[in-house]
Amino acid sequence: VFSKIFSHEALESYLPKIQLVIKDTLRAWSSNPESINVYHEAQKLTFRMAIRVLLGFRIPDEELNRLFEVYQQFVENVFSLPVDLPFSGYRRGIRARETLQKGLEKAIQEKLQNTQGKDYADALDILIESGKEHGKELTMQELKDGTLELIFAAYATTASASTSLIMQLLKHPQVLEKLREELRSKGILHNGCICEGSLRLDNINSLHYLDCVIKEVLRLFTPISGGYRTVLQTFELDGFQIPKGWSVMYSIRDTHDTAPVFKDVDIFDPDRFGQGRSEDKDGRFHYLPFGGGVRTCLGKHLAKLFLKALAIELASTSRFELATRTFPKITLVPVVHPVDGLKVKFFGLDSNQNEILTGTDAMLGATV
Repeated sequence: VFSKIFSHEALESYLPKIQLVIKDTLRAWSSNPESINVYHEAQKLTFRMAIRVLLGFRIPDEELNRLFEVYQQFVENVFSLPVDLPFSGYRRGIRARETLQKGLEKAIQEKLQNTQGKDYADALDILIESGKEHGKELTMQELKDGTLELIFAAYATTASASTSLIMQLLKHPQVLEKLREELRSKGILHNGCICEGSLRLDNINSLHYLDCVIKEVLRLFTPISGGYRTVLQTFELDGFQIPKGWSVMYSIRDTHDTAPVFKDVDIFDPDRFGQGRSEDKDGRFHYLPFGGGVRTCLGKHLAKLFLKALAIELASTSRFELATRTFPKITLVPVVHPVDGLKVKFFGLDSNQNEILTGTDAMLGATV
């Protein structure tokens, strides 16, 4: 099922919807006279993308914002100690999950009843159809569980990487300018605006420097620190025997920090992935931001596409600057993010790269 949900054809159909969600979000950020908390707003953005694009829910903006707040409560308390006392994180997490399940059930029912005006098959459509193909009508509980899984997959890690991307573009304006040059050379950016119809999946995949930028963000700021695997057969490592059946953890972050293929590991340098150096090509497990082996992250292609679409919009239609005197420190828990969320002021740009004075009629909630 997931291979269909994240197939080339599926990503091609998601792309225009992803673009619209990102455009509307950046327009809203630019219309805010104050600085924004990028990490918090990136969480809203990836949640909106999951709801609008992956699930195809036509939830009004006000209701979507309420659902986002409930989802945040659920995520914040999902790893709490299972101590079922009043006011405990565990109890708050359970309540948030129940509220979330009710909201999702309502959205699923409305979706099943209203199939008019759909111009693409979203991930939930594919999930439902896959069940029918195997002679099994999915129950409402199975649909809710699948929906929650898809939101979870698209949410925290992508928000973390989006925030890291914006911070690195702020820190390295020469990288942002080099991105713009590539977009111009490929006929995507002209006179300060994105040429209509130019952003197709094949076009985006042909942007080699953009690919290097996203790879470097994920190398230096991998959202999660590692993963777990079960030992299939006993092996020896540095003189220690690891028995079959044990659960072991591998560290993505430490791997990236110590892999001999990467030169000057602490420096943000997208060119390390360029054709001349190709530092990620030497060995299978030196670079693994999405994990490795058969259990590599299924949504990695969607995550990379989202980050590339965001980078293109940032390079093409936005001017943004740090709203604090210095860049914040980074914390690694629960995912990589700046301790203050990263305070940034966004400015809208017209087609000549001049600031726009955006009004209250900014498109804040176009339905996808």
